Amino acid sequence: MERREIQSPEPVVSDAISHRKKLSIHFAESDERQFPWAIGGEYLAGGTTPVTIRGKPIENLSKTGGWIAAFFIFGNEMAERMAYFGLSVNMVAFMFYIMHRPFTASANTVNNFLGISQASSVLGGFLADAYLGRYWTIAIFTTIYLLGLTGITLCATMPIFVPDQTNCSKLATLLGTCAPAKSWQMLYLKTVLYIAAFGAAGIRPCVSSFGADQFDEKSPHYKSHLERFFNFFYLSVTIGAIIAFTMVVYIQMNHGWGSAFGSLALAMGISNAIFFVGTPLYRHRLPGGSPLTCVTQVLVAAFRKRNVPFSSSELVGLYEVAGKRSAIKGSGKLEHTDDFRCLDKAALQLKEDGPEPSPWRLCTITQVEEVKILLKLLPIPACTIVLSLILTEYLTLSIQQAYTMNTSMGHFKLPITCMPVFPGLSIFLILAFYYSTFAPLARWLTGHPHGVSQLQRVGLGLAISVLSVAWAGVFERYRRNYAIEHGFLALFLTPMPDLSAYWLLIQYILIGVAEVFCIVGLLEFLYQEAPDAMRSVGSAYAAVAGGLGCFFATMLNNVINALTGNEEEGKPSWLSQNINSGKFDYFYWLLTVLGMINFFVFLFFAKRYKYRVRNTAQVQML
Repeated sequence: MERREIQSPEPVVSDAISHRKKLSIHFAESDERQFPWAIGGEYLAGGTTPVTIRGKPIENLSKTGGWIAAFFIFGNEMAERMAYFGLSVNMVAFMFYIMHRPFTASANTVNNFLGISQASSVLGGFLADAYLGRYWTIAIFTTIYLLGLTGITLCATMPIFVPDQTNCSKLATLLGTCAPAKSWQMLYLKTVLYIAAFGAAGIRPCVSSFGADQFDEKSPHYKSHLERFFNFFYLSVTIGAIIAFTMVVYIQMNHGWGSAFGSLALAMGISNAIFFVGTPLYRHRLPGGSPLTCVTQVLVAAFRKRNVPFSSSELVGLYEVAGKRSAIKGSGKLEHTDDFRCLDKAALQLKEDGPEPSPWRLCTITQVEEVKILLKLLPIPACTIVLSLILTEYLTLSIQQAYTMNTSMGHFKLPITCMPVFPGLSIFLILAFYYSTFAPLARWLTGHPHGVSQLQRVGLGLAISVLSVAWAGVFERYRRNYAIEHGFLALFLTPMPDLSAYWLLIQYILIGVAEVFCIVGLLEFLYQEAPDAMRSVGSAYAAVAGGLGCFFATMLNNVINALTGNEEEGKPSWLSQNINSGKFDYFYWLLTVLGMINFFVFLFFAKRYKYRVRNTAQVQML
């Protein structure tokens, strides 16, 4: 029965899986079909059975996996996020003050770094699921990441890689009269920066999935362990971000750029060593062959049989291999569903197909259902693109706001570049108190065993993000009016002594809360709902959505500047470099409208989404 509320299903036991009939057609069982990545027509180890690094079944699961193995993986993710945020918060300033690039060009380069490192994550997920496995994908790409960070450190350390700094004062830098970087110097910097982005892209979709692989699906506590894992995983992400926004900024201010970037490379090197030390403890899942090939085969086979009616006299049945295990390595069998019925034609076995049909003409039901799952998942991460766009805008807009305000707290003055630490601190506190406060309260209010379902968490995060940008618009209107009334209209780089920057904490805390609920819920949702052999690709959906948000932020900024500003007439755009003469409040309210529309679109798809019903009997076999 179709579910109309956003909630997780309870496990369902079926005693007659092989006898179930769909479309009035029975499953055609056959021992003849041989897939190139299968042994004897089925996965040797069976479904999602964990194996050793050499691909052999693990004899004693109690000696591997679990929380001990997961903590080695947390360390790797913490260092990767520290490097990611460390580059994002420092590279714009490095390119502006050291490489003497225009601020807009510097920001666009870093936005491209952020976008590439996330949007190309699907490549890492593809390689992990198809050929390398998650462990080797992480091992290879963390090494690439380290090479990129080392190259950036050399650029900041060796004078040959930067332009001449003689007679380049702060005023000269602001006026753009310093010696510009040579073309080969910028080429080198962009090359090593994008090498680091490529390394991050390979790691991101695999780390969370590899960590979740360490828990036993047959355990009665599996779902609670998985929920806690993703919360702790995002906690490690947050700790890495906090270190990047505080300690790395401190190192840069007191010891220079080379030491700051070198600390990122050192942290990545240490985390790589720790990750490899944990190798004997890890549980692995064998790669199941190219997901792209599987998906393409289903689409091609469905197209070739598009004119074959389901009631054809030549029809033998819907095709599936014999036995209780799937022909796809690393994946359990899936029951037929009525979604996307046009794709079912890829599994229609006709008499003319013969005993050994081509996989480009006839696919198994499981193969077809995996493609259906990938299609059904798409709208959910797509609805988080707007959240990523908001987060990207906050990273630059809130810093510009902070430059006009007083960051002192008593005798302590917080550096402007440390302001983004507050969303991280709010995330840290929320995750720390999640199980002692929010989860019990949510269980009492909703009756749900986990407090709220995965999609409810995503929706709650999206709703809070709308509140965050709405408040940001209200406060920015007040801040700009205050600047005009007190004679600071042209003094946009001079802090107003009587207006505290800590008013920004409200929007920072709200966006931090939104990020916790939305991103953690999304990661858990994608891991549990993605096909067994395509979990890295499923996790890559979230990263791709984040990357698209970065790219869309750049596009939106360009459109707003073009539509609202006119340099010839001296009319400043909403996003004018002089924030006091711009209209940042209008831009925040535009984001609010986009966020509200996106939220209602999410509700539309979430209400209609049907969770995968995992068959208990089948899970016990795997």
